[in-house]
This record gives sequence, C-alpha cells and structure tokens, in this order.
Amino acid sequence: MGKLVDLQNESDIRGVAIDTQEHQANLTVTAVREIAVGIVNWLHEKGIKDKLTIGVGRDSRLSGPKLQEALIEVLTSYDVEVYDFGLATTPALFMSTQFSQFSCDAGIMLTASHLPYYYNGVKVFSQKGGAEKEDIAYILTHTESSEHFGAGTVTKADLLTVYANDLVEKIRTASKKKQEKPLNGFKIVVDAGNGAGGFFAEKVLQPLGADTSGSQFLAPDGNFPNHVPNPDNKEAMQSIQKAVLANQADLGVIFDTDVDRSAVVTKSGDVLNRNNLIAVLSRITLNEHSGTSIVTNSPTSDHLKVFIEALGGKQVRYISGYRNVINKAQDLNQEGVDSQLAIETSGHAAFKENYFLDDGAYVIAKILMLLPELQAEGKTLESLIADLKQPLETQEVRFKLEADDYRALGEQVIEQIADIDIFGWEVDPENEEGIRFRLSQPYGQGWFLLRMSLHEPLLVLQVENDEAGHILPVLKKMQQFLNNYPDVNQEKLVPLIQSQ
Repeated sequence: MGKLVDLQNESDIRGVAIDTQEHQANLTVTAVREIAVGIVNWLHEKGIKDKLTIGVGRDSRLSGPKLQEALIEVLTSYDVEVYDFGLATTPALFMSTQFSQFSCDAGIMLTASHLPYYYNGVKVFSQKGGAEKEDIAYILTHTESSEHFGAGTVTKADLLTVYANDLVEKIRTASKKKQEKPLNGFKIVVDAGNGAGGFFAEKVLQPLGADTSGSQFLAPDGNFPNHVPNPDNKEAMQSIQKAVLANQADLGVIFDTDVDRSAVVTKSGDVLNRNNLIAVLSRITLNEHSGTSIVTNSPTSDHLKVFIEALGGKQVRYISGYRNVINKAQDLNQEGVDSQLAIETSGHAAFKENYFLDDGAYVIAKILMLLPELQAEGKTLESLIADLKQPLETQEVRFKLEADDYRALGEQVIEQIADIDIFGWEVDPENEEGIRFRLSQPYGQGWFLLRMSLHEPLLVLQVENDEAGHILPVLKKMQQFLNNYPDVNQEKLVPLIQSQ
C-alpha cells in the first residue's frame, strides 16, 4: 500500500478500494481509519468546537458500507456525535451542515463519482463549503492520534428525504401559480445509473405531480451493470435518449453516481450537456441576474462565448477542475464582480444562490422551475439555446506522456507550440489553461486547445471547426510537431489520420 498522501486527488481523496487483477487496494479500511483521525484534527485546527457533530454518507459502491463503518467507529472514539445517513448524495452531505435538524460541523461522503466499481473516495465539507486542496493535504498528513477519546453517539437518519423535501419546496415556490403540483401532466424519465440518484423520481418529481414511469436504473447497485453513471459518457447519454423517446417523455434526467453532476434530454431527444447545458443555465441565470459573469472551464466552444455575450453576460474561461471554477467565481464576487454561476463542461454546476455547491439535482430543479412556464408559452427547452451555434466537427485526442517527469514534458510541449508559426493559427489570449489557438483559412473556422489533464499523465487536444474537412489538417500538423517529442505517445492520433 502506498502512502496516504498518494490518495489526494486535488480537493478529493480517491483510491482503489477493492483488489482486482490489475489493481491493489490502497483506500483500505486502515487508510480510512487514518483519514477519519485527520478529519477530526483538521476540524479542531479550524477552531471548530471540541464536541463535533459529523454526518457520514455513501453512494452505491460495493466498498461503501465497510468504509463507512470504519469511519464511524473512529469518529465515535473521538467523542463525535455521528449521523449515519447511509445511502446519500454529495450535495445532500453538504446540506447536512446547513439543515437545522442536523447542523453538522462537517459532512463526509464516500464516493468516487463515475470511476469504475473498484474505486472509492472521500469528499469532506465544513459549514463553509467543500474542503480545498490544502485542506485535504492537511488531513492526509495529520493523522496522529490525540488524547481526545470518548464515547460518541451514532444516530441513523434519513437525509435524502429532508434534502428532497427542500428541493420540492424550492420548485413549488418558484412556480408562478404557486401550485402544489406544478409538474402535473409532465412525464419525466430519470436515469440514476444505479448510483445514489434514484430518490429523485419518487421523492422530488412525484410529489410535484410528474409521471415518472419509464425511469430506469434507479436501484442502487455498485456493480453499475447497465452503464457508467456519468452524464459526460456517450453510452450513458444514448441510454437516456432512448428511454425518453420510447416513453414519449417530456424530459429525461440523468445523474452521475453521487449526484453532483447531471444532464437532461429534451422531448425531441436532444441532449443538453456540455456547452448546451452551460448555455441553458446561463440563459436562466442572466434572466435573473442581468450582466453577471459565468465562470466555465477552458474547453468550451467559441460559440458559447458569443451566446453569453449576446445575452448581456460575460464568460470567464478558467482552469479545469470543479473547485477551480467555483473558487474563481467566489474570488470574482469578493473583488466586486458579480458572478452567479460556475460550471464545467463535465456537468459540475454551482450557483451562488445555492452556496456555490455543485449539485446536479439543484441544476435539474432550476430547469424544472421553467418547464410549466415554457409550456404555457408554447416554447421548448431547445428554444432557450436556439441562438447557440453548433460546431460542424469536433475531435478530442489524448496523448500519454511517458516521461518520468511527465508534467515537465507536457508543459514544455505547450510552451514550445506557442512559438510555432503556421498561417491560419493564432494564439487566443483569453485562455488560462494550456494553450488555445484560433483557426482561420486555410484551416477553416474554429479553435483548438492543448492542455494538461488535471489528474493523469496526459496531454488533451480538443478541436472544433465550423467547416467540414478542416480538423484533419490540424491533426496532421499536430503530428508533425509532436514527432519532436518521442515520449509523447501518439497511438490515439495515428488511427484518426490514417482513417481519412
């Protein structure tokens, strides 16, 4: 087993929790017990009172129950009052620090989002928000036992019902007619991917009057037997599209495993994720907060910037990573620049009005608030983004970096491609991650971004073009350039070029 610090994944903790043929578990019961001590030490270092109240929950992963048991055992030995929430979601765990009936000093969620079944992880919240990168580093390096032992308590509690009821009331309040069942007559299909989001159909949509028949994969199953619970996955999105069309539903909703991300499918089968979801939420936000700044991660379409600016808003492209875009939005607000929404193309979306919490269910709630009004006006969800131009061609390529110091290699490639002189390639100065080029003739009309992966030894290339047949010349030029770097593996690029 590696060092505890190896489990840090930016502002989360993630590792292998179940041995497989290829992977040895490093997020073990022993590791989780140490992490529990680190969390207690971190909370005390933050000046939180001696007698702590901590909520603990998990997603549907197979390793969840035993890791949750280990967490609770250690926490109670430190005289902590523990709420055992059982199956829960990441946003609900944060809200356990806000709901008056719990008033937890911290929430701990066992989840590894959309990663394969053998992974698990730990997300930590205080009443002020999610743990930052430096907080996780503190937790993983301050696991020494203190003298503060005692007999804490464990109370089993149903957090998801409290959380769902809160969402229901928010949607009812937003209804112009203040109806108890504003979704009466709507058919809405939910796909939880066998994660923790199945509650949404029964506990949120049905009380609001929606017909949820045709919903799928609501039962928690940590084997994830049907598809990866990930709104950014093509197979998952095809599954919910098929369900919407087969059931003639008005809307399809899909969540990731721990419900901090979501996406929707419209009545006609159109997918609203990535740039399209950002556009929908931007229109909603700008309608409520004129002129606000929308913070996104860097790999968004040029057309999205045009769309937001046409609505009177401003797009701020920032570094990938959900904590990064949230922190940027919070920094802007502290500087006096109004920023109401932080959102990544992966589906992480956080509203200022909702504690800047990346909450997939709240995103859906914001869309549900609009549905009755749109229907009354004879409009569709698609009409909200009718002005968003779609690129004709898109391509993503990932390059493995096979050097020991892979980060230095990736940064060298990015730095040196900036000096390349190709007619039709112009460096875009409005970019804070990797390097972005604007493309013009003879390379069509579009852009490409070359950046380091946030967590893996990879360079990621994303290309968009509004004219057919122009991505291939960009890929060929990229191949010529990368031939100078033998430790940049081009195995994913070569077939794309050869197939043309």
